[in-house]
This record gives sequence, structure tokens and C-alpha cells, in this order.
Amino acid sequence: MATLQPEATMVAARIHRTGSPEAVQLDTVPRPSPGLDELLVAVHAAAVNFPDTLIIEGRYQTPTPLPFVPGHEAAGVVCAVGEQVTGWAVGDRAAVLAPGAFAEYVMAPACAAVPVPPPVTFAEAAATWVCHLTAYHALRSVAEVNPGETVLVLGAGGGLGLAAVELATLMGATVVAAASTPDKLAAAGSRGATHLVDYSDGGLRADLRAAVGAGAVDVVLDPVGGTLAEEALREMRWGGRFVTLGYASDEIPRIPLNLVLLKGVTIKGLEVRTFAQRDPERAARDRAEFTDLWASGRVHPLIGATFPLSRAREALTFVAERRAVGKTVIAVRPE
Repeated sequence: MATLQPEATMVAARIHRTGSPEAVQLDTVPRPSPGLDELLVAVHAAAVNFPDTLIIEGRYQTPTPLPFVPGHEAAGVVCAVGEQVTGWAVGDRAAVLAPGAFAEYVMAPACAAVPVPPPVTFAEAAATWVCHLTAYHALRSVAEVNPGETVLVLGAGGGLGLAAVELATLMGATVVAAASTPDKLAAAGSRGATHLVDYSDGGLRADLRAAVGAGAVDVVLDPVGGTLAEEALREMRWGGRFVTLGYASDEIPRIPLNLVLLKGVTIKGLEVRTFAQRDPERAARDRAEFTDLWASGRVHPLIGATFPLSRAREALTFVAERRAVGKTVIAVRPE
């Protein structure tokens, strides 16, 4: 392992009590050293995802012991390598999926890191993996989308929604993007959506029917929940697939099961943190396919806002208040 000074420190955004993003504070803490199968990465950029805000508020599915450094998605330069790690060297550019991303350094298992292709910036690399890989799992393995099918993406202006729009388009689907503001719909259009539906008035069905016809949706991807879920389900074809991905509306839907019976719809859930454990073969296949797609330059996350590490609290508030279009990035070091 490349050695680091044991007394070295780093700056990290930490949470000492659950609550709002106001609980975030910048601390100087010891810099970690990697274990046998781990990498230490000097973070250049980290991405803020909506679940990060839920974790901070103590409303995520599983609690995180205090104090902790939020963030699970980062990119930077490898600065130390565990003794049992192969295929990585100090100086390599890496994107990692690991807790503790909102800091000057993050430690991650080597298996949770991927090389960053030369044309890709650290900000783009940090903004890709959580949302795009989640969307790829949802489309490829859970919904099993086929070319020519009609896919409705709710919350299409957020990081996950835009990733789903982009990937479903690449899979040959006709994509209907539904979002709540003109800026978010414009972003979805830039990522390949064929039809744009504004649900800012609280309704969905009339505009959806005007776009594609009644009962014409094959697949729904729903990271929003709330009343939109049932409206979307009512406009599905017989035998369609509905995938629930989260509840950004802060309301868990209560679907009338008679709709499922009458339409023959399959409702599935994707909890991405455990997907690889519960379905390792398909998870590995998806990851390999997506890695090839990303390296080919065909996947480009939209970065709507950038904040320095010193403003991590503002970045989290920006995402928590659903003002973000695409991904929000924390710039820890200059490119």
C-alpha cells in the first residue's frame, strides 16, 4: 500500500444530529487509510442525491449511526491502495460508490470503483453512477423494456428521471417524460423524450392521453409516488410493468388492487442498495453493460448546479427542496 502520513487530516461535511441540512457542519477529521481491499481516493467532485437528504433527516429506510459524512457518489484520484488490491495504482482516475463522499478524501472497496475514461470530467463521473445505474437496473432487469415500447418516466427532471429518459431512449423506447416545471421538461426533451407532460396542476391523465392515447403505456418508472402513481397506472396497457423507485413526493401510494387485477399489471420495486446482493447475476450483467455504454461516450449526465464543499449545506437544501434540474455536484477540488 502507498503510505500516507498517519497524522494527516481532511475537511469533511458531517452530521452530528439528524434533522434538516442545517445540521451539516464542516469538521477537520483524521484522514482514513485503506484496508487490504480498499482504495483511498482524493475527491474532486461528489454528487448530491435525493436519498442523501432523507438520510440526513433520519427518514431513510435504514438509519445511519452518528456522526457521519453524507454522500455516496464521488470521483477523484486514487492516492493509496490496499495491499490485496489489484488493477489499481496511485494516480488512477476513479469513480466510487461509497458512503462519506462529501469530504476531501473517501475510502471505498476496490470492487465499488470504476475507471474514469479520459474525456469524462470528474464532475460528470461523480454525477453518473447512482442515478444512471439505478435507472439501468430498473429498465433492463426489473421492467425488461423492449424496443418500441412506451415508457412513462415520472419526476423526469431530476437526476434519476433524466437518467431513465436518456437510457430508455437508447434502448429504443418511446419515452414520455412527466415533470412539474418547464425547465425540467426541457431537460427531459434534451435527453431524448418524445412526449413531454406537465403535471404541475396536480393532474396527469388528460395530458398523457393527449400525448400517446388512452391506456397506451407499457412501462412506468416512478420515483415520485403520491397520487401520480395511481393516475399513471390507470393509463397502462394490459400486462404492463410498473416500477416503484422511491417517494420524492413524501407520500407512499395506496394502489387499489382491482386495477392490478383488471389490467394484469405487474408492480415491482427496486431497492438499489441491495439489488446486487439479491440478484447478483443480473446486477453484474447490468453493471458491465452500463460500463461499456458509459465508456462509449453515449451517456451524459446533466449537471444543473455546482457548489463548493464549504456550501454542502446549501447543496443539500437545494436538492431537498426539489429545485434541482438533473444532478447537483459538490466541487471539492478544481478539475
